Order: sequence, then structure tokens, then C-alpha cells
Amino acid sequence: MQKIRPDMDIGKNIQRLRNDSKMTQDQVVAKMNVMGLNISKSTYAKLETNRMNIRVSELVALKIIFNAEFNDFFENLNLK
Repeated sequence: MQKIRPDMDIGKNIQRLRNDSKMTQDQVVAKMNVMGLNISKSTYAKLETNRMNIRVSELVALKIIFNAEFNDFFENLNLK
């Protein structure tokens, strides 16, 4: 089975939004788990480093947690 490779580097924007919110990865993961998303800290770290594709449900949760707009996740991106 072929792996899907991320074609946009949104991990840096996720990390920036988290830092702007003054939250740790553990805090974000805890909030996601309370929202019903079963995600570990290592999986979340992979999202920030683009080693894993983000699911739509995770993106929506992060939008809520960071009080962000969807456009904030895609600022300054180039297609790979």
C-alpha cells in the first residue's frame, strides 16, 4: 500500500497557532481528547512536523481550540 505524502506544510502553522495560544502539546492533546478525538501526544507531534496527514476532524478541533480561522492553517504555504 502506498503512503500518502503531505503536499502542504501546515505543521508549522499548527505549531505557530499553538504557541500563539500559549499552550503545550499536552494541553492541546488533552482538549482534543475531551472533544472525543482519540489522539496521543506522539501523533499530535507528527502533525506539527508533517510526518502525518491531518484528518478533517482534527483540523476542526484545532480551529476551535486555537480560536482560529481555517485560513490561519494555510498561511504562507506553497505546494510541494
